Formats: sequence, C-alpha cells, structure tokens
Amino acid sequence: MKKHRVAQVGVGGRGKIHANAFLKLLERFELVGLCDLDRDKLNAYAGEKGLPPNILYGDAEEMLAETKPDVFCFVTQPNLRLPMVELAGKYGVKGLAFEKPMATSLKEAWAITKLCREHNIKAVVSHQHKYLTSLQKAKAIVDAGDIGEISYINATCQAWLSQLGTHYMDYLLWFNNGNHAKWAVGHVHGKELLRDSHPSPNYTMGQVEFENGVRSFFEFGKLSASHMPKEFFWLDDRLTVYGTHGYVWADPNGRWGAFTKSSKGEILAEEGDSWEIQQSTRLQPLYLAEFADWLDDDSKVHPCNIDISYHGYEILEAVCISAMERIRVDLPLDPKKCEDILERMRKELPECPERGSAKRLDG
Repeated sequence: MKKHRVAQVGVGGRGKIHANAFLKLLERFELVGLCDLDRDKLNAYAGEKGLPPNILYGDAEEMLAETKPDVFCFVTQPNLRLPMVELAGKYGVKGLAFEKPMATSLKEAWAITKLCREHNIKAVVSHQHKYLTSLQKAKAIVDAGDIGEISYINATCQAWLSQLGTHYMDYLLWFNNGNHAKWAVGHVHGKELLRDSHPSPNYTMGQVEFENGVRSFFEFGKLSASHMPKEFFWLDDRLTVYGTHGYVWADPNGRWGAFTKSSKGEILAEEGDSWEIQQSTRLQPLYLAEFADWLDDDSKVHPCNIDISYHGYEILEAVCISAMERIRVDLPLDPKKCEDILERMRKELPECPERGSAKRLDG
C-alpha cells in the first residue's frame, strides 16, 4: 500500500476538513505542502496541528514546484477551478481533489475534464454525502433489489443548484448506476443568487429521462419541497428512489425510511448520527481513503470521479438551457457550442419577488 504525497491549497472551513482527513489517513497520505493567501490563518492551522513551517506556502505554483506531490487538493472558490487544474497538469500530479461545483460554465467543466484525461490525472470532486450512513443504507436497499426495479428518482434541496443541487444530481446518477441522461427539461426562477460566490438561479426545477428508462424530477432552491424546520436549511435535502415494489428515501441528517418487499407492509425508518457528527468524523476520511484505493488500483474507480461529475454538470446545464430556450434539450451537449448560461440568466431573468407573491413573471 503506497503512501501518496499531498499538497493542498486552502485552509478555510472546508479546507480544514480536507486537511484533517489527510492527516488522519497517515498510512495512505503524507501532507508535504499547505498553502493559503492568508498567512495568519495558515500559521494558526499549522500551529494547531503541529505542522512544520517548511511545508507552508503563500503561492500554489511555488508549492507544487518544490514539493512535487502525487496528489494536489485545492479548496477554493468556484471561479478558481481551471487555473488550479492547469497547474496540476503542468507539475505532473497523479491525483487531483477539489470541491463542487466543478466549474462555472460547461466549457470550463469540459476543459477541466479534458485536461485530466490528457494528463492521465485521476480526479475526484467532493460529493462526499455518498458516505453518509443514511445514503449508504438507502443505496444498499436499492442495490439489493428490495424495492424492485428503479422507475423514478426524486431529489429536493432548499439550498440552490451550485451549493447542494450539484451534490444531489451526482447522487441521483450514483443510485441509477451511472446511466446517462437522454434529455432534460427545466425551469429557473430568480437572479439574486447569480451574484453569489456559488452562482445559480434562486430556484431550479428539472426533469430527465435516462438511457435505462428511469426518470427523475428534482428541484433546488427555496421553492423546493421542505422536509425539516427552517433552522435546518442547509440540511433540508432529500433523495427518494421509487421502484416497482416500494421506495426508499434518505436525508443528510442521518434519517432514512423505506417501504420494501421484505418489510411486509410496514414502513421502516431510522434516525442515525447527525450531520455534525458524520461531517467531523466520517465523510472526508472515507472519501479520501477510496481515492487512495483508486490511485493504487485502476480498477477501483472512485464513485466521485471526474467523469460522473462532468455528466452531472452537463445535465444541470441542459436544464438551464431548456428553461431559457423553452425547449427539450437532448444530451450529450457540445461544450464548444454552449454559451455562458449563467451570464445569460444574469442578463435576462427578472428579479425575484418575495416568496408567496402571486405576481406572474414572464420570461
């Protein structure tokens, strides 16, 4: 079992979670470089973890040139994805780990995917909710055939498309065993969140048919169906899989429920460990341990690999195009021919009225 040298950019909230996981997996990874523009924040984290000063950097390229890592992890805002991937290609890293959304345009998402293929980089995008006990339980029930053949998958998130919608599109593909979408239709509403660091419409609604005949309906944003009190806004997400003999659902706060062939008319339900517990102890270490497995063995492809992430991004792009053009959009898309759909929405979408208003918005 090989130990992989890691260099990481970013020690903000999510950055610390990644770095903590690398430090926890001492048999699989060695942290040889850590970079952040905020030197005080960097020094504080290094002091807390007892990291030597000689692995701390203020410049990503300098760090990569000097440390020559096997793995490059960057935890930055979405607008900095492509430059970091270009550095990964330039310095010959073998593995790349970064946050969602993978890009802010389909052209950029394709450029990132293409660079990874050309440089033979194994890349993963942090859709780490796959490792939640609730989603793992739901996936096991589906894979065991206990709800029969999948016919329909529903996903809802109170948070918007580029915050948690990209997560749940990825999990939808995961539950459907990676089958690709044939077409998508969609609706978008509101432009205020297009100015956010994770830009997207305030609300996105879509429907997709996949190659295997499974259909999915999903909605992301404050108009979505809610399953929790308002104080749990960031956890108010749910994925439900319907089959020929039952259904199963799961949310990120440890809860799941099911009606299956083996439950004999009873509705099963369970409340597991909370999000806070799983986030701090479980998710990122499991995610990165499987990344190490893939780096060691080509056959152990990571479930958050760049290809499934790209297709998830492509589907969401198709939904937004459908909304703006008022047409069904067939997949795959040609990224070279796609406009910057976020910029178009910034220009053309009307401002969003208060929730509950009966005012009609045309366009």
